[in-house]
Amino acid sequence: MTDAAPPVVAPEPAPEPIPLSEQETDRVRTRVRLMVQITSRVGRFRSGLALAARRLTPAEAAIIADLETHGLDVLQLREVLCGAHVLVDEPELYARWRFPKSHLRISSHHKDIDKKRYPDIGLRGPLVREKLHGRTANGTWVQLEKTPAAMGQGFRLPTVTDLRHLMDYVVYRFTKRNVGPWGLSSMTERRPMYLSPDLGVTMDLPASAEPQLTGALERIEDDDDVTSASSDLAARFPPPERANTLAELVFVPGRRAGRGLFGASDVYVTEAPSQAARGVLDAEAPVSRWRLPAAPHTAPATVEVGERRIQTAARLHALGAPEEEE
Repeated sequence: MTDAAPPVVAPEPAPEPIPLSEQETDRVRTRVRLMVQITSRVGRFRSGLALAARRLTPAEAAIIADLETHGLDVLQLREVLCGAHVLVDEPELYARWRFPKSHLRISSHHKDIDKKRYPDIGLRGPLVREKLHGRTANGTWVQLEKTPAAMGQGFRLPTVTDLRHLMDYVVYRFTKRNVGPWGLSSMTERRPMYLSPDLGVTMDLPASAEPQLTGALERIEDDDDVTSASSDLAARFPPPERANTLAELVFVPGRRAGRGLFGASDVYVTEAPSQAARGVLDAEAPVSRWRLPAAPHTAPATVEVGERRIQTAARLHALGAPEEEE
């Protein structure tokens, strides 16, 4: 008798992306039109941008609004419209930008991502022409393209649009600039635009840079050993030899790392039990309070200082008289 297979639990569906309402779309459409008018004063766009901004769709408005929420300014909007490759450390944008009219695309961007799990997604519109976005290891990337390519799953014959997209790729190879819907941008995948970067994200250190970094750190430490103390003391007390100098330069989540007195050392901190410490702090210790002694046999007196009078009390005490016990 074989054991029954466990029931298959279907994954929860991703939340449906919600385009902006017509009122919010009009607000974003007006902002984009004004930003386009400002950016068009410096440099030039391709013709038709002002008309495309007036025809902004709710899905396009949602994308522009999300980018603006993550710090997009006027100058950066110009680069985005010209095809800049944008990185945002926000994974939720990948699902937010998948609208009912979106379609799956095939691209060469971010090959380290599992494209079967996170396929690249395209969207066409009067302003973005062809918006292409996908996942990164820590967030979402997006890029606008001049020519809406029809590349997708399955085999089919190339069209005129595909040939135009190929011409844009040739322009990119010669100029090293992305071909966007309204111009050219030097912010490519190698040198992207970074919005709202997550400062806690760690990046892998290239293997080619390891010898230079470790060598520079060792030279700095050798110089410190000679200049921080006299030569005879430096010879008598050499610093410890590290098995792996790179451990001080690479941060590993959940572990100590970095330079300093106890940078990457195995240092353990012992603390007093919290309950015992709290009991000592909360205990009410007797407090000795000081107060003035009683003053018997006093008489009121008035002291005049210029035009001011000070009322006080004085105790008469004869010279040589013994002190009275209280």
